[in-house]
Amino acid sequence: MPLAPEYQAMLEQLADAPGPAITEMSPTEARELYRTMRPANPELAVGGVTDRSISGADGDLTLRIYTPTGAGPHPVLVNFHGGGWVIGDLDTADGVCRDLCNTAQCVVVSVDYRLAPEHVFPAAVDDAYAATCWVADNQAALNGNGKIAVCGESSGGTLAAVVCLKARDEAGPQIDFQLLLYPVVDCDMTRQSYVDNGSGYFLETDTMVWFWNHYCPDLELRKDPAASPLLAENHGNLPPALVVTAEFDPLRDEGGLYAETLQAAGGDAQVVCYDGLVHDFFATATIFQASRPGFEHACAVLRDALA
Repeated sequence: MPLAPEYQAMLEQLADAPGPAITEMSPTEARELYRTMRPANPELAVGGVTDRSISGADGDLTLRIYTPTGAGPHPVLVNFHGGGWVIGDLDTADGVCRDLCNTAQCVVVSVDYRLAPEHVFPAAVDDAYAATCWVADNQAALNGNGKIAVCGESSGGTLAAVVCLKARDEAGPQIDFQLLLYPVVDCDMTRQSYVDNGSGYFLETDTMVWFWNHYCPDLELRKDPAASPLLAENHGNLPPALVVTAEFDPLRDEGGLYAETLQAAGGDAQVVCYDGLVHDFFATATIFQASRPGFEHACAVLRDALA
């Protein structure tokens, strides 16, 4: 179907905006731009928000904890922000985390994992796993009910998928659900959705090349399942999954294939592709009518999975 009118207007505005592309910026400049595109949204009230520091894989690691209203205890969702492992942070994930907290009625633990190129692969993976282990060990402090899910947008979806693989392979924490939102699951950028949507639809092929070059410069290392979870030898015995994709997203096909791979290995996996939408559409779920149904559906599936 055609691009949703709200996104058509947004993309036209972006095309008319002056300034260099992300691929022409330094990581520092790109981070500043991304913060303007996805600012924190403190006006979206939740029961409480607390930042705390824990011991990460290599030094201190900051978590931002969103608590819903109500006495609880609540299920806990560990969230890994998007931004190509290079440009996201706790503030760029803030609006979506607040919305998830309220709509899915869960504690959301947002993880400020280390970014590339200062910290290349597997630093982000190590931090994501350390944070998930901490959540599993600190349910009482979080007012958790023992149910844990992992979630991530885009590159955060990579981390969520990899954390599930690591937890299985390393006898780690029990993860009850994985919510993978337009995830990066493979370093291969030749699939048809890249051909169809590689330019003009917000996330572009050149940008993904820029992200990968910063995150994992070693081309062979990109094939490690901890970087490209689709390439894992075994996808059995993993948590149930919902994989959300968008019609006009270069990552569409790999997300769909990941869900099919989980299903083929005997897993409970759903995939939903939203027509007319582009990558990163959860960021506009509070302002674009076209984005809201996908967000609401994901939260409903999450609630049911953690009930």
